[in-house]
Order: sequence, then C-alpha cells, then structure tokens
Amino acid sequence: MSGTDVTKVLVIGGGIAGTAAALGLCKAGYDVTVYEAHPDTAADIGAFLTLATNGMRALAQLDATDAVTAIGFPLTSLRLLDSQGIEQAHAPLGAVADPDMHYRCLRRGELNAALQREAARRGVPLRHGVRLTGVTEGSDGVTAHFSDGTTAEADLLVGADGLNSTVREILTPGVRPGYSGQRIFYGYTGSAAVADPTGAITFVRGSETTFGYAVSPAGETYWFARVNTDALPADGTAHEVAWREELLPLLRKDSSPAAGIAAASAGSVLVTNATELPLGAVWHTGRVLLVGDAAHAASPATGQGASMALEDAVVLAKALRDLPGLPAAFAAYEAHRRPRVEHNITVSGGISRAGHDQARPGPVVARPAEPDAALLRQLAWDSPLSATPSEEP
Repeated sequence: MSGTDVTKVLVIGGGIAGTAAALGLCKAGYDVTVYEAHPDTAADIGAFLTLATNGMRALAQLDATDAVTAIGFPLTSLRLLDSQGIEQAHAPLGAVADPDMHYRCLRRGELNAALQREAARRGVPLRHGVRLTGVTEGSDGVTAHFSDGTTAEADLLVGADGLNSTVREILTPGVRPGYSGQRIFYGYTGSAAVADPTGAITFVRGSETTFGYAVSPAGETYWFARVNTDALPADGTAHEVAWREELLPLLRKDSSPAAGIAAASAGSVLVTNATELPLGAVWHTGRVLLVGDAAHAASPATGQGASMALEDAVVLAKALRDLPGLPAAFAAYEAHRRPRVEHNITVSGGISRAGHDQARPGPVVARPAEPDAALLRQLAWDSPLSATPSEEP
C-alpha cells in the first residue's frame, strides 16, 4: 500500500492544512481521522483569502477542484493603483488559459467547510470540539490526549493546528510566531461604488496603507488593508466596527477608491496581526510532523499561506507513499518543502516590514510566478517523490 509502515494517521486541526492533508493521506490509502478544536467550520469567517495557481494545482492533485470552484470567484488579472487612484499596471494573473487553475478569491470559513464536506464525502471522520492537550510517543505508535479525557492512537500524528499550534508547542516549547510589523484589516461591502474589470484584484499603494480589493460577480467587494503599526494586544484578533474607524482617517489621506470602499462596509471588520515563524524551526520528531502554518507561518503579504498548505498536503502524502519508513519520508518532505516555504516567509516578511517607507518603498505584492518544473513534478500525483529535490529527473 505504501512506502512506510504507517496505516493509521491522526490529523490535529480541521482547517485548510489539516483537511487537505487528510484528503491527500486518504487518497494515498491511509486510515485518517481529523480532530478540530472549534465546534464548527466558521473559524475566521470574517477573513478572505486567495488561492494562487499553485494552490489550485495542488487541489487538482487531491481531486478537490470541483469542491472549491463551487464557492468563491475567479481572479484573472492584477491591477496596481497609486495613492491618487491612477492605474500604474494591469496584467494577467496566473494560468488564465485553464479555468481550473485561475486564482480564486473566497472566504476562509467557506473554504474550510468545502474541504470538510469533501473529506466527509470520502469517509474521513472529523471530530469537532475536541482540543488536544498532550502527545505521547512510543516506539510503535503515538497517542493523542484530548481535553474531554479521551485518547486516540495511531502510527503518525500530523500537527495542522495553525499559527498557535498546540502540537508545535509540545514538539518545540517556546517556538512561537513573531509580529512582522503590520495589522491586517478585512471587510466586505455590497454598496461601494467601484467599477473594476471583472475578475480583477486591485492593489492600492496608499500613503499610509496598502489596500486591496476584488468585486465578486454578485457585486460584493472584498477588501483588506495592511497598516504598519504596533501589534494588537492579547490574541491578536478583533472583530469590532471601531477598528474600521481607526483605519478610515489613514485611507482618507489619499484620493483612491479605498476610503469609500471601507466606509461603505456594514458590520464588523476583522483585524489581525501579521505574524511569521522563525526560519529553521523543527518540523518533526519520531512520529509527529507539522504542516501548514503550524510549521511555516508567513505574513500574508504574498497571499500564499493557503496555497503553501495545499502543496504540503500533496507532498506529505507522496512522501509517505513513496519513501521507505517514517524517517526517510519525513526527511524527503522537509527537503522538498523547507526551501520553498522559508523563501515565502522571507519575501512576505520583507514586504510587510518595508511598509510605507517612501525613501525605499517595497513592493505592494510579490509578482506571482508560474510553478517551475521541479514544483510541477513534486505536485504531480503519479510522479514518484524522490528523497531529495536534487534527485528529481
């Protein structure tokens, strides 16, 4: 069945990374159960994200394209405006020739729900409202301990529990995400007066903010703003209308559409800290492995977090399928993934920290690149995964 002696896997975290990992492991023939601390799928429902071409390609290898293209809307071009609202650039975005590879804009909670429905359709058990409290490793298995007093045993435990990962804290106590210099605001409006081309995502280099927005086919505007300022206190997330009032004076310094879009938003605005994990963090021990933000969280400036997690899911499943034993599989997974995801941490953090230094302005967004040949081979389900990238044909 597989290259390793693993048959049963526990996935901790039912978000994007965890559910995608479960889909990949299920496709590879493993017995997978997902444990999610939240009682439902609505975590971070106020935030939206984009899946890039590489993320959509990974979804295709997981046979989950239809589940995701049923929600959200495609993005086919990228516009850049200056602080006065004057267009500086407008170019195609991603693999526009293939509709299934188009960038996609969607709400995080809706993506979570879609992936979870697909996992359930394939018979993957998903237990909600169960919080991990401890992990015990043995020579022939691993045991997860939960807050309700129950335990679960398996051959392998995958920590996909996000930015504030309990699995990471157990694996490497004290390794936590650090603030990368920006607060991120997210909101929605159905009444903003914008007339953007269909399928465009627009970035505005403001004098005090970086602002981005896209208009859905139904006429709803999804928007975000990145602001260089002090970190939010406590858990770093807030759902309050008051945060919009803090943002508006910054946007009104410019003549772009940004202030009008944010002012037209109804309801709460989500505000969160942009954070990142340090480079070189430990990803695995004997029978425990981290994926997604639990392993390599980056600031959201490149918009690659979800897509990187989907790539992880494919490469992990292939590594366990194709390499002989857990040590070899874990080493191959890390060899293929670490250079790519840590490059993303570095680039994304650099964009966040550059902020609005007018003397040395950084890019508003990293220009997306098409997947290279090595990544295409890594993601191709029917192509065996080598022990190291240097061994790829």
